[in-house]
Amino acid sequence: MFPEPPTQESPVSDAPPDSSRLSHGPVPPWALATLLLLSGLLVSSCCFCLYRKRCRRRVGKKSPAQAQVHFQEVKELGQSYIDKVQPEVEDLEPAAPCAGQQAAEKHTLGRLQYSLDYDFQSGQLLVGILQAEGLAALDLGGSSDPYVQVYLLPDKRRRHETKVHRQTLSPRFEETFAFKIPYVELGGRVLVMAVYDFDRFSRNDAIGEVRVPMSSVDLGRSVQTWQELQMAPREEPEKLGDICFSLRYVPTAGKLTVVVLEAKNLKKMDVGGLSDPYVKVHLLQGGKKVRKKKTTIKKNTLSPYYNEAFSFEVPCDQVQKVQVELTVLDYDKLGKNEAIGRVAVGAAAGGAGLRHWADMLANPRRPIAQWHSLRPPDRARQPSAP
Repeated sequence: MFPEPPTQESPVSDAPPDSSRLSHGPVPPWALATLLLLSGLLVSSCCFCLYRKRCRRRVGKKSPAQAQVHFQEVKELGQSYIDKVQPEVEDLEPAAPCAGQQAAEKHTLGRLQYSLDYDFQSGQLLVGILQAEGLAALDLGGSSDPYVQVYLLPDKRRRHETKVHRQTLSPRFEETFAFKIPYVELGGRVLVMAVYDFDRFSRNDAIGEVRVPMSSVDLGRSVQTWQELQMAPREEPEKLGDICFSLRYVPTAGKLTVVVLEAKNLKKMDVGGLSDPYVKVHLLQGGKKVRKKKTTIKKNTLSPYYNEAFSFEVPCDQVQKVQVELTVLDYDKLGKNEAIGRVAVGAAAGGAGLRHWADMLANPRRPIAQWHSLRPPDRARQPSAP
């Protein structure tokens, strides 16, 4: 007997089992929903691209006339659409000015009606300020308080003013002013009628003016006409001169001393090119003049030397409430003395006037001298209210 051959066992493999033989479980719902959503988005994108491409081809096949018509429709939708749909340059048409631009071009300062006549018997030019209309509104409420200044260049000192008319852009003045001047001298003069907006608490604003060269006017008969207001030319501030004075305050005695030392480069006020200047010194309290002093008159000079002292009693508790004002005037023996310029110092003053006052208080019993530039004097007559 032959022995039986040994039984051969199949080797155990370490390889992973074939996945095809594994049984699959059910598909989760969220995975199915995700696949459906992605498929929908892909189809939608493809459809949109095809539609957009087709639309571009159709627009490209339109005639220039059709494209221009559609651009006109787009123009009516607003500027943002025009920026997005920009036509060819040759399709553009010149744009008509908008209503705002037309209104701005038509906007004026207003106009003034006036009359001119010459009285040969009395040798007077009669200027009538009749009315104005369509004036520019300079007040916050959309109105103005207009009045008119009338003068003959080159003489700016002799001015006439109408009454102030409150809150109106079409005032009726009906006022007449006379300038005594020989007829032969009128040809070299220019009549200025300047319209201002009156402001009680600040500087009056210029609305506009009318300038009439008298050489262009036939005064053989009376003239009455309307004329558009023009913007008043900006003028450089007139140099009136400088004044030097010192301030000294003694607290224990309650004594304020002002020494007017000298002035220089004063404005020429006389026909000969000189002036006869003197200085008025006012002590103001609460805006009212309570004390007044004045220097001697210096003849025929634009750089007078005074060295004259004036004292005022000012208690310590009042020194911050007072103000000193110095006014330089030109003395006239026959007519009215005319102010050249003024300077104010005090706690309520500004700029150099305040600094000078502060230096005086910081150095009691010591005279503090300083130069000041003269400012235009306050007008003697403010426009009268109705």
